[in-house]
Amino acid sequence: MIIKSFTAKNFRNIESSKIFFDKGINVLLGKNAQGKTNAVEGIYVFARGRSFRHGDDKDLVRMGEDGFYISIEYESKDGEGTLEYSFFGRERRRKKNGYRVRSAGEMIGSFKAVLFCPDDLDLVKGGPDMRREFLNVAISQCYPSYISVYSNYKKALENRNALLKNASKGLYFDENELLAWSELLAEYASYIYLQRKDYIKKLEVYAKGFMNDISGGNESLEMKYQTDIPEELSEREAVREEYRKIFSESIMRERFAGTTLFGPHREDIVISINGMDSRSYASQGQQRSIVLALKMAEGEVSREIFSEYPVFLFDDVLSELDEKRQSFVLSGIKDKQIIITSCEEIKAGGRVIKVDGGGFS
Repeated sequence: MIIKSFTAKNFRNIESSKIFFDKGINVLLGKNAQGKTNAVEGIYVFARGRSFRHGDDKDLVRMGEDGFYISIEYESKDGEGTLEYSFFGRERRRKKNGYRVRSAGEMIGSFKAVLFCPDDLDLVKGGPDMRREFLNVAISQCYPSYISVYSNYKKALENRNALLKNASKGLYFDENELLAWSELLAEYASYIYLQRKDYIKKLEVYAKGFMNDISGGNESLEMKYQTDIPEELSEREAVREEYRKIFSESIMRERFAGTTLFGPHREDIVISINGMDSRSYASQGQQRSIVLALKMAEGEVSREIFSEYPVFLFDDVLSELDEKRQSFVLSGIKDKQIIITSCEEIKAGGRVIKVDGGGFS
């Protein structure tokens, strides 16, 4: 898969630009705050469904304007495609191949990309929410139905938590309603658990190989899904029943706490290096190697499922990697399209696109 062009109007600091990309390496070169990351952000909206930065769509509008428009032209093994997104006032419009779609979920999965940005460097030692978000985004690109199920899970969780909050305050709540939300939560949780478990298994195979290559065979990576579900359970009904049991047995604790204490929103990934938990023992260099291995592995899982690589977006991270890790990234570009942002010229070859004040040339 490749992106052929990205168009933006009044998006962040970009007044009006259309950027064309080559199949191999593309370097967005410019000083800080000129618009390099803004371009990557706009591109990744079509893979993730929303910005990878914090904030609302109104924060993406160029100062003094009333809305923005972005679009991409891309090519996959199935042919060419276009995606468009605009935000004016409170109205959001999305189009896929010229036809309007109702939600971001209907666009996710059409254009696939792997993003590696500075925030990802905290993936190892950051909180569990970062690792869950990594899983959710990666899985949703491979299995678009996942994002819909996860959204429904969060809505059910919100309703269940509202009842538990009332219970913790001694206020009235309907126990039958609480049981109904618990049942629905177990239904969604079982799907999420099995999708995550399967994805982690695929991811580990490739990440282990990349970590071995990066470290010269000195470091072995292992991944484990940290959950309250017994590892041997693999059938949907058995997993659903286990979640039912967990929610039932924890109800008194949860009524006291005023929130749901177990489920996919609390689960984590344990990443070990040479048998040691990387959250506690990985050096800064090892952390960077782990994240790089995970991101490269994410692309390999996508290739395994769809028989083509996604687009790789490296936003201002090469400067955070030492020469050995930079070389590893740049030496593995065969059959991949990579878009790199950088403040300094890099010896990568490919097309260089100069960025200045929201303009691209």
